[in-house]
Amino acid sequence: MSTQEVTSPPFTGRMLSKVPEITVWFWVIKILCTTVGESFADFINVALGAGLVPTASIFTGVLAVVLAAQMRLRRYVAAVYWLTVVVMSITGTLYTDLLTDQAGVPLWLSAAVFSAVLAVVFGIWYAKERTLSIHSIVSLPREAFYWLAVLVTFALGTALGDWTLELTGWGPGSSILLPLALIVIVTALWRFGADPVLAFWIAYILTRPLGANTGDWLGLAPGEGGLGLGTLTTSIVFLVAILVTVVYLSISKADIAQSTQGAPGPTPRAVSPARRRAALGILAAVAAATIALLGYTNSLPHASVAAEKESAPSCGPGSDALTQAEAQSAAQAHFPATDIEEFRTIASDTLALVQKGDKSAASTRVTDLETAWDQKQDTLNAADCAAWNYIDKQIDPVLSAVRSHTPNPATEQKTLNNLLTTLGGA
Repeated sequence: MSTQEVTSPPFTGRMLSKVPEITVWFWVIKILCTTVGESFADFINVALGAGLVPTASIFTGVLAVVLAAQMRLRRYVAAVYWLTVVVMSITGTLYTDLLTDQAGVPLWLSAAVFSAVLAVVFGIWYAKERTLSIHSIVSLPREAFYWLAVLVTFALGTALGDWTLELTGWGPGSSILLPLALIVIVTALWRFGADPVLAFWIAYILTRPLGANTGDWLGLAPGEGGLGLGTLTTSIVFLVAILVTVVYLSISKADIAQSTQGAPGPTPRAVSPARRRAALGILAAVAAATIALLGYTNSLPHASVAAEKESAPSCGPGSDALTQAEAQSAAQAHFPATDIEEFRTIASDTLALVQKGDKSAASTRVTDLETAWDQKQDTLNAADCAAWNYIDKQIDPVLSAVRSHTPNPATEQKTLNNLLTTLGGA
């Protein structure tokens, strides 16, 4: 293995058999994958009410299958490689959520634990292989170290991103700016002369909070600072974007280094030791400034959305198996009376409009129900997740029936009356 292969820059370096060439395409699809990791994990866990433990178990099994397929290959195959990254992104997110939401581990401790684990992985990897460069992934042990490091970076990035939100109280839109700015700085320092392997792994970790915050911004309701696309729509949009990109790369081979196609690879840049030391010093200064910014922001009065989510219980298997009477009783006992009254009023108004045959007005009013329910999701789910799941599963057919292009009045009235009964209004 040549020195050039080991030390080529992370953003434009050569690819050796099992990983793509690290170009702009790599970082674009990496961010797409991390966004899917956040939004799809939330959709499966919350929207479908599967619960954290079952969801994490399912995706651990899926990860084992796709990772085995990836490691059996003798060369880089775009579809298999990026499928592995997507599943690993979802699984890493779920592992952090398990520690935070299920075990009650503080985010700062999760971040510290995953940082230590990553340091151990890198330490053993370097001790055995004498390189951490992804351009040297030419053996099974090195690939195993690579994927283990990737999984830990996803979990660490999730913990760091959520901890940042907890410290600052920033909204989903503004929270994108910090990891984006840091990635720009790391890229500039790499071009200046920073160690390419260090720059790569720092950027790799930072793409996780960037993608996760982007997913939250797109998926959350407008009342929560998001654009209101929902976790399912956000997941579909980004999965389609990933699919289109992977198909393009598979055809164009834009992510396969010239050296694997019989042409000479790029010549590594010569960087003076002085520049490398200066870049390392600037990186340290940026890290200190970031810590100072987070500390200052944390000292200001703010509400932490992440902290509220942290305290929310996770419903396990069977936890949503309530009878309607039990759900009604639980909602009355645990949900704020003003919220119940708001939902009941909107559902009653929608029912009256359906009975009058005013489809347009009914569709508009039922959207008010969806918005109000989504805005109160975190609070109500934390108060009683079983009751929340039951009512959430009643609201979905109401939305489908009222918004149908070929509405059935009997179905609309039945779903609305069922909901109103649970809300104590029928």
